[in-house]
Amino acid sequence: MNWVNAVVQGVLLGGLYALFATGLSLAFGVMRFVNLAHGDLAVLGAYFVVSWVGAFGGNYWLTMVAVVAVMVIVGYVSQRTLFNRTLGADPLPGILATFGLGIVIQNALLEHFTATDKSIPLGDILVKSIKLSDRLSVGWFPLITFCVAVVLLAGLQSFLSFTATGRAFRATADDPATAQLMGIDYRHVYGLAMAISFGAVALAGFFNGARTPFTPSTGGLLLLFAFEAVVIGGLGSLWGTLLGGVVLGVAQNMGNQWQVGTGVLVGHLMFLAVLALRPHGLLGSPART
Repeated sequence: MNWVNAVVQGVLLGGLYALFATGLSLAFGVMRFVNLAHGDLAVLGAYFVVSWVGAFGGNYWLTMVAVVAVMVIVGYVSQRTLFNRTLGADPLPGILATFGLGIVIQNALLEHFTATDKSIPLGDILVKSIKLSDRLSVGWFPLITFCVAVVLLAGLQSFLSFTATGRAFRATADDPATAQLMGIDYRHVYGLAMAISFGAVALAGFFNGARTPFTPSTGGLLLLFAFEAVVIGGLGSLWGTLLGGVVLGVAQNMGNQWQVGTGVLVGHLMFLAVLALRPHGLLGSPART
């Protein structure tokens, strides 16, 4: 039963990793853009929640909604004013720009909040659980996190499949020059994609900040987990992002079940194994790589 519990908890942890990976996957799928500041943006969103909560009567959930809305706007503006200038055949300018942005965010947070760790106290929801058997329980908060990830991915998939803007996303991802000839402003599409990416990563930062303490330097590890989930699932595949997160979460929990402290290492080994055996990911298409 201990191994069953490890698998169940790993699946739920995968929902959190999928939340982190969603924005990264969308940005790459639409723009072929790798955002190295992704993890730092998640931490920034968590710090915003902690510092703004007083303005919303101490309600962390309402504060989270406000932070996500602000991050959506910041994402759109950042893409239109900065990141669009770095796009092109050479990915290096975008990589350098986002790397620099991550360094700026880390140092600004360190200057303002110091290196003392913070957390988002959501109360009893963090410890309440559903008892499935004498040796197996499912926490409410991990379950909520997983459900939020599924709803977000399902909503994004429906948006991309059934709306005019979603079709513009797909057309721009396939061929931005031709899409522009058809009247689609690819700069606006890229801005919307980055807005969704920023909003999703702020949401992930909130759930992670409630699950575990964070500091200004936490972003690097979060970026790594997000990147591994995206690659395992398949670059640019939204449902692959969920699968990649689940595979990574289960691998880490199984590793910890085998020997405490080895979970992250086992997750890295799983990532390397998928990369070696199926470079385009479990649900990715070779054409995307």
